[in-house]
Formats: sequence, C-alpha cells, structure tokens
Amino acid sequence: MHPFQYQRATSGSQAVAAVAQAPDAAFIAGGTSQVDLLKEGVHQPSLLVDVAGLPLRQITDFEGGVRIGANATNTEAAYYPAIQARYPAVSEALLAGASVQIRNMATMAGNPLQRTRCPYFRDLDQPCNKRTPGSGCAAIGGYNHVHALFGASAACVATHPSDLAVALSALDARVQTTGPRGNRTIAFPDLHRLPGTTPHLDTILEHGELITSIDLPAFAGRSHYLKVRERASYAYALASCAVALEMDGAKIKRARIALGGVAHKPWRATPAEALLAGQQPTEKLFQAAAAAAFADAKPLEHNAYKIPMGRNLLVRALLETSGLQPLQGPAGTAFAASVGGMAGQVATPN
Repeated sequence: MHPFQYQRATSGSQAVAAVAQAPDAAFIAGGTSQVDLLKEGVHQPSLLVDVAGLPLRQITDFEGGVRIGANATNTEAAYYPAIQARYPAVSEALLAGASVQIRNMATMAGNPLQRTRCPYFRDLDQPCNKRTPGSGCAAIGGYNHVHALFGASAACVATHPSDLAVALSALDARVQTTGPRGNRTIAFPDLHRLPGTTPHLDTILEHGELITSIDLPAFAGRSHYLKVRERASYAYALASCAVALEMDGAKIKRARIALGGVAHKPWRATPAEALLAGQQPTEKLFQAAAAAAFADAKPLEHNAYKIPMGRNLLVRALLETSGLQPLQGPAGTAFAASVGGMAGQVATPN
C-alpha cells in the first residue's frame, strides 16, 4: 500500500482546508470501496482526511421531502420510515446494492462517489485513462461485456457502479456541498461527468469540496428500482433502472427514468420520459418507451446483450411501478434478478 498521512477532521471547514491545500489529498468516511483501491494501489493519496466523525449523520424531514446527512449509513437510510414510504426506489436500490455488513459502514455521500468496477481500472498492468490519464483504454479492444452503451468516448467505456445513484437521479435529488469557494447545491443528474477526454474526473466536485447532505424533494408519486446481476448474491448491476411516476388520475403526469450499468453516470432516458407523459399506462406503451430508451445505444463487441436485457427490465419496472403488474416480492425489500433468473426469479435481500 502506498504510504499516506491520516487526519481526523474536527469540522467541515477544517476538512475542506486540509484536502484543498494538498493536490493528492482525499476525504474518507466509511471507506468500504476506497480501502480496496488503497490496497490495490489504484488510489494513492498523500493525505486522507477522515470525515466520519463530523455531525452529518441525521436524516430529517426537509421542505416537504427528506434531507439525508452525508454520513448516514446506507442501512439507516434504507430503513428510514419516510424513505421507505415515499421514496421506495431509494430503499430498494440500497438493499440491492450491498451486503448488510457493507451497508452498515458505507455512507450516503460515499456511495454515489464510488469509482468504476471496470476490471481494467483495477489492474495496474493494463492501460486505463481513468486511472492513468493518457495511457489508453484496454476495455475498448478487450473483454467489454460489462461496459457502456451510452455516453462513452474514445478514452473510456467504463460504467458507474452505484445502485443508489440511479435512484437519486430518477428522483431529481439535490446534493449539498461545502468547499473552498463556499456552499452550493448540485442537481443530482448533473453531479457525474461523461468521460470525454478526461475520464479520470468522475464528478463536477472541485478538489476539496465535501458533500454535506443529499436532499430528496417532495414527491407524491410512485417509484421503484430493479437491477439484473450475474449472480443472485451481492453483485454490481449489468443493467438497472429506477422509475418515478407522478399520476394524474389514470394518466401519467410525469415520468422520470434513470438507467444504471449502461453509462459512465446514471443515464436519464429522456426520450422515454417524454413518450410517457400524458399517456394512460399500458404494456404496449411501456414497450415503446423501453425501445425509445435504448434507441441510441452503441454496443461494443461483447455487451450488445444489455440492450434487450435493459428494455425488458424497464418494461417490468414500469409495469410494477404503475400497478399494472404486482411487485415480485414484499414491499421494502431488494428487487434484484440474477441473469439465471430473468424468467421471473427474484433474488432475496442480501
């Protein structure tokens, strides 16, 4: 492991100042993903500033919605009554995303900031522009079955791994931060970058900018999260989707759809959202929306299977969210089908 200095933050301002003044410094809280990268030599900070002790753990009602402190654990958020009742997609994404042990440590700010699970990113013997800018992308000509369908570039075809981030994008969450230039609010769909020519930059956060909370806005609709993974136990999504529907009587007033496992960031399916607005839910409509969502997909050599998988998953999510088809499992649990269970088998919570 690369040697580094360690500090415990005494305040948010002290943490921001400590990281901002050292170009290779980073924040750490739960560390469930970050420590792996430290061990593997992928992440080599000069300084780690531990913010886990800062008073940022509360989950509270806020402006008709819910404010989630950055240090709240994934378990605390998943089982918070208002989140379960009003934002079930968030609870489902958290429960589908990790084992109990990891959820008990992982924080709500850290989860969306996970680095990619692209195997070439974690293999120091392979070129990776995300790990070492300018070195190349081994995945483009390699085994790219878990890689992106949307938004990729000649520099990077990696996908974002967070289940939670997909649900937060569909629900138009907001991120509150404090940094060297003060406080700001970031619309969650804008938080993550596409790779372009700078795939090593995952988000629009400035160096030293610290997430303090995540806000779920007031929402009186229905939401749902589904994922497909390679095995029934804890694994990252090959494809996933979060759906949020606001109804006006029997018609869809507004739809928000985010796709996971298919892009460098949670991918908002805006053509599908536009197609659903003002329409009465039917399976035929949902099939058309799913086709629109994946119409611009650009598969690589080994990942074209994600297109029919993603379309089918989205149709199922829309059917279940709208109530045209019952949920396949008890409310509040994780809904995550394995590849071997795509005919309808649902994995148990992990």
